[in-house]
Amino acid sequence: MDFVLQIINGLHVGSIYALIALGYTMVYGIVKLINFAHGDVIMIGSYVVLLSLTELHVPFWIAIIVAVVFCALLGMLIERFAYKPLRNASRITPLITAIGVSLLLQNIAMKVFSANPKPFPNVISGEPFQFGGVQVGQVTIYTILISVVLMVLLELFVLKTKMGKAMRAVSEDAGAATLMGININTTIAITFAIGSGLAAVGGALYSTAYPIVDPYIGSMLGLKAFIAAVLGGIGKIQGAMLGAFIIGITECLTKGYVSSQLSEAVVFAILILVLLVKPAGILGQNIREKV
Repeated sequence: MDFVLQIINGLHVGSIYALIALGYTMVYGIVKLINFAHGDVIMIGSYVVLLSLTELHVPFWIAIIVAVVFCALLGMLIERFAYKPLRNASRITPLITAIGVSLLLQNIAMKVFSANPKPFPNVISGEPFQFGGVQVGQVTIYTILISVVLMVLLELFVLKTKMGKAMRAVSEDAGAATLMGININTTIAITFAIGSGLAAVGGALYSTAYPIVDPYIGSMLGLKAFIAAVLGGIGKIQGAMLGAFIIGITECLTKGYVSSQLSEAVVFAILILVLLVKPAGILGQNIREKV
């Protein structure tokens, strides 16, 4: 029964990683940029939810909507002023800029909210669900369900809608997409908005499970989600989901049967192994570039 519980906990953590990893993989698929500021958008989303609950006294689901809208706008602003001017620059330039934006968001959060951790209210309570002899908390069940629903909706959006088709076209060939009348600037901005909105949901769900918010919570959380995206195949939506669940389950099994202190080391070891054996990730394809 303990093994089953660890798997469920892994799915819980992995579903949060998946929501965040989708932001990395969507942005990379469109503009080939590793947005290292994405982790701090998660942190901002958690603070917005916290303020909405404690200051505005709104229900949890409304607080999440407020955070999604705020972070979507924040993601579009970051793209417009930090990344758009650098689209034709060398790849190292926007990467350094992303690190700078990350530090900027962290310092703004410290200035506004202070560096002290703030408790997150208990918004999901009640008796745990019983599955055979295993007790599963309501937070775990709701987190997995919300994450799976959002991932399915995103997949349908990308496959079925006009904007989703535009995103796929820009990802395949931005020049050809422009010739077909697709507005690349709008497509990229909406991609950042969707990724940042999903990060806000991920931050809110993470804070319900680990009820402490501080300016640094997005750093390690974003890094693990990035590893999940690389593991599954960065640029692939299905790969981000698969990699996130693998990372979540591996982390929980390591904590349960090996050592809680080694769980993060195992996650980074997986990243190194993937980069050595299959750099494109599980679902990624190796593409040779001609010089």
